[in-house]
Amino acid sequence: MSATQAPILETRKLVKVFGGVRAIDGLDFSVRPGELHCILGPNGAGKSTLFKLLMGVERPSEGQVFYRGRDVTRLGTHERARLGLTCKFQNVPIYQELTVAQNLFVPLRRHHGVHQIPGETAKLLARLHLSGTEDLMANTLSHGQQQWLSIGMSLAARPEILLLDEPTAGMGPEETRETGEIVLELNRQGVTIVVIEHDMAIVRQLAPSVTVLHFGRLFAQGSMAQIENDPSVQDIYLGTGARH
Repeated sequence: MSATQAPILETRKLVKVFGGVRAIDGLDFSVRPGELHCILGPNGAGKSTLFKLLMGVERPSEGQVFYRGRDVTRLGTHERARLGLTCKFQNVPIYQELTVAQNLFVPLRRHHGVHQIPGETAKLLARLHLSGTEDLMANTLSHGQQQWLSIGMSLAARPEILLLDEPTAGMGPEETRETGEIVLELNRQGVTIVVIEHDMAIVRQLAPSVTVLHFGRLFAQGSMAQIENDPSVQDIYLGTGARH
């Protein structure tokens, strides 16, 4: 990935005000094609608000959002998805009373003929460490597997960039580790990924470029090693010397 590449996703002077509080305060943020980028920060830092602004769930009070150089500030979530910008929210939007394959049918149908869908389903499930689960009811999957299926529903839309909101929330250590493996594999396959997380273990596993938010502002940027070794980040986010 070249440092001179134009950003695939960018915000300029982004502001979001809720009841007089600037949840996002003049944020300039960008992600380049092929990047795996993590947004860190504790509750109240503005992570979820930024996620909603990037996806078009919320409209900014000021500033702009650009996707591949196009101003998408006023476009909604579905319009952005059609352009190649998709997301997986923290709450799993799957159909519990349908099979795994049935959950994937509608998003896959947008890009494939009916006769292609079984093969495409199998390939997609292999990418998600869910091979052989086609005929299982979604409500029989573990919490982690349901999260992976939700990611699969987003991937079926063939996104250029995928935003993940705390994808390991509620998972145990093993499923957290495996989720990290899935995210790394998807990124190696060419998907640009932005992850909002507060779990330091998964961020260390991903070892991406990291942006730290503080009261809606960009507080620090760099590699995970740089962020963890920054005393100001340790003081404000991790606790001095914290390693968890």
